[in-house]
Order: sequence, then structure tokens, then C-alpha cells
Amino acid sequence: MHLGMRILRERALIDRHQHPTLSKVPEVTLGFWIIKVAATTLGETGGDTVSMTLNWGYLGGCALFVTCLIVCVTAQIRAQRFYPALYWATIVAATLFGTTMADFFDRSLGIGYTGGSLAIFTGMMITLGLWYWTTGTIAVETVATPKTEAFYWVAITFSQTLGTALGDWTSNVAGLGFGGGATFFVSLLIVLAVLYYTTRVSRVFLFWAAFILTRPLGATFGDLLDKPLNAGGLDISRPLISAGVAAFLVVCLLVLPQRAGRHPGATERI
Repeated sequence: MHLGMRILRERALIDRHQHPTLSKVPEVTLGFWIIKVAATTLGETGGDTVSMTLNWGYLGGCALFVTCLIVCVTAQIRAQRFYPALYWATIVAATLFGTTMADFFDRSLGIGYTGGSLAIFTGMMITLGLWYWTTGTIAVETVATPKTEAFYWVAITFSQTLGTALGDWTSNVAGLGFGGGATFFVSLLIVLAVLYYTTRVSRVFLFWAAFILTRPLGATFGDLLDKPLNAGGLDISRPLISAGVAAFLVVCLLVLPQRAGRHPGATERI
């Protein structure tokens, strides 16, 4: 009896070592970043479609998208494993909400692009700080429990909102315009990629930096496509662009491999 129990325990330990717990978020690959930029572009054009083209306003758009976000996050947390479609639907919902919320902060409340960016950045830093203080790490490979998922999605929502505010700031306050803003954020992402492949800079820091910066890249690219010609855009229909980006996103989910990340994996616990 005792020998049999010991053998079972040893087998369980071996299986746990060979098959580590999978996280509820995808493995971070090139495909991940391609889909992320597409999702953020959809969030920008889709959010503007509802708040501007359909005249819901920023507050009405926020109410709609926060409802979608709550539904998606609840389903994501209740899910027993990683589902690519559900995960990316939640990312899109967070981006849609982030777009309208940032615009509501900047324009409706009159805080301005600089004040809105600083306020949202502070909120994100507080969230990451509380997450680290509570669990000892903010590495995405550890997102496998309801507690870490809750921190993760709050941080994601802040990052998506911050990205919109940063995109608006570079395009309007810094005077780079939509094309210049997109080029600026591409340049910063290239710097992060170089750091990733040539240095030992914290991979956790690089992930969150890249996650934030891909949001304003998608925002400025979306604005470049749908804003009026006199504002520096191409004045393409927002609903048309949104439908096209959504179709591209679906194709990416079907073609690009999506698998759950592993915990604890090879990344440092920072």
C-alpha cells in the first residue's frame, strides 16, 4: 500500500516537472505581436466608429465597451484553459474601452492629452506595483489563477487606455502627426527588440514596454487611415476599416499558431 502511494506521488512529481502548469495567456511570439497590433488598430477605429460615426459619444461608448469587457474578462477567468478566440476578444474589448475612456478623459473631462496620459500611467504603475507586492512577480507566464488574471486584465486595460492617450499626445501635442507618430513608435519598438536580442535587460520590463507601445502604434495607424484629410488622415470610412481589420484579425487567429504560455517558464520572476 505504502509502496503504491509512493510510486503515485513520484509519478505526479515527474508529470508536474515535465508538464508545467499552462498560463491563461498565449505564448509571446512574433505572431502574438502581429495580432496585438491588429487588435489595437481595431480598437481605435471601432471605438471611434461607435463614439463618433454612430454618435454615441465618449460616455456612451465607455458604457457599451466596459460592459463587453466585463463579460469577456468574466468568461476568461472562468475558463479552465487558454482559448485563443476568447483571449483576443477580451483584448479587443479592453482596447475598445481604452480608446473611448482615453478620449473621455482627454476631451470630455478637459484634462488634456498630457494630464490624461499622466493620470492613466499612474494608475497602471499602481496596478503593477500591487500585483508585484501581492504575488512577487508580474511575469505574464504566471497568469494561471483568478487573482493573477484579475491583476493582469486591470493592467491590460490601463495599458490600452494609456496607449491611446500617448498616441493622441504624440500626434497632437508633440506635433508629429499620425504618420510621424506611427514612425516614432515603430522606432521605439525596434529599440526594444534590439535590447531583447542583444542585452540581458529584464524580459518582463521589455514585455510590458512593448505591450504599451504597440497600443499607440495601432492608434496612430488607425487615425492615419480614418481621420479627415485636413487633419492629416486618409479619410477612409471607419466602419469599412474596422471590418477589414477584424477580418485580418480572424485570419491571423486561424493561420498563426496560438498556444498557452508555460509557468514558470524561462523568464525571470520580476
